[in-house]
Amino acid sequence: MAERYTIGTLARQVGVNVETIRYYQRRGLVQEPAKPFGGIRHYAQAHARRLRFIKEAQRLGFSLDEVGELLSLEDGLHCREVEEIAGQKLVTVRERMAQLSKIEKLLAVLVGQCHGNRGKVRCPLIASLESATA
Repeated sequence: MAERYTIGTLARQVGVNVETIRYYQRRGLVQEPAKPFGGIRHYAQAHARRLRFIKEAQRLGFSLDEVGELLSLEDGLHCREVEEIAGQKLVTVRERMAQLSKIEKLLAVLVGQCHGNRGKVRCPLIASLESATA
């Protein structure tokens, strides 16, 4: 017999909050199982796999809208479309990394300039930030 979970057990197994599961259900990312008359809903291992997929995709930087797109293509017949979505995400990540690299270099220079100053001198970091907004 396949393993069945209550929503609380499922949440603990996957490492999310019960409200997270309910939110995903409202967004259409996870299907809510039927509730038997007078009983409680039971979730299957497939629900756990789907939740893990959602969390892993988010960890990789996919938004819930993008996760929804990926899940709609889950049948394996749309590999090219999945590749396109993931490729777009890769471009975005690389752009962010380039921006962060520039920021890191600039901050390193400014922190170095601050480090060498002693006494009552204008802070180079603050001066740089003020001149950038002018």
